Amino acid sequence: MDGVGSVVISLDAELGWGFHDMAEPPADRVEAGRRGWQACLDILEEFEIPATWAVVGHLQLESCDGRHGDHPAPEGWFRRERTTWRNREDLRFGPDLLEALLASDIDHEFASHSFSHVLFGAPETNRELAAAELERALELAEAWGQRVDSFVYPRNDVGHRDVLAEYGVRAYRGRSPTRDGVGGLIDTFVWNRSLIVYPTVDEYGLVNVPASLFIFGFEGPARTAAEIVWADPMVVQARRGIDEATRQDGVFHMWLHPNNLTHPRDARRLRAILSYLDRMRADTDLTIATMAEIAADLRTRRGTDRASSDDGPDPDHEVDATDFGSISRR
Repeated sequence: MDGVGSVVISLDAELGWGFHDMAEPPADRVEAGRRGWQACLDILEEFEIPATWAVVGHLQLESCDGRHGDHPAPEGWFRRERTTWRNREDLRFGPDLLEALLASDIDHEFASHSFSHVLFGAPETNRELAAAELERALELAEAWGQRVDSFVYPRNDVGHRDVLAEYGVRAYRGRSPTRDGVGGLIDTFVWNRSLIVYPTVDEYGLVNVPASLFIFGFEGPARTAAEIVWADPMVVQARRGIDEATRQDGVFHMWLHPNNLTHPRDARRLRAILSYLDRMRADTDLTIATMAEIAADLRTRRGTDRASSDDGPDPDHEVDATDFGSISRR
């Protein structure tokens, strides 16, 4: 397919909420959340690159009782907040980080990552719980003067898409067609599988903007060994995806958590990727977009923009991937 595509970067901004349901949360990542958040902001600003920041709604609170009695969460869901992390407000709340994000000179998208990181695709997550998570997150966003167009599912566990549509969300990050880690490297470099994805409109009228690459999917001793004898595999893979986006329609969609930046070399990885992206943007017609912009462009192309219609989504409307092209942006 000829043409030029777009690059999207999305971040799952969650602090402790990404781990509060785990029996043994990874201490290095739990403690890296705040530092990584600011580092991501700084690096994105350095290269003037906008991103979609999917924020856990609870972080917008300044305080709470740790019980959330009006929330239909399963028993014990907020237990860690009341016990182990009772005195760890730095893991539970983040209004200062939200202020830094909203004060950025870069036009980032404010998106939702649910209220308390409930897994929407889990069997125990019923429609009532999914709706409560989304409703509370949207209420908090509105209190901060923010509109939510995009949603990133906690742990990419897709479910209850009808709830997203009902509450006016327009886009979500779908699962990646490629594997993480070694499997992803094999897919890309052995089987020559493309990292380009094609957003589509689903039966609820939502735009699915699939992930292409989790840029921290190859870690530990294997990463260290690869860097010694070759290069950082994720930088190589990201550059390949960016190169593909300069040659064909579609989207190269990278994602990460700020808490992935646990070590200086992690910040170097992100800087190396964004530096290359910045150069390719300058040298080609490549565009960098947020999830909301990708969704708005696709809706405009297909005449399905709900902003101009009160009819709601067309359950029979399915968009062919070849209808997606690059968008006009910085």
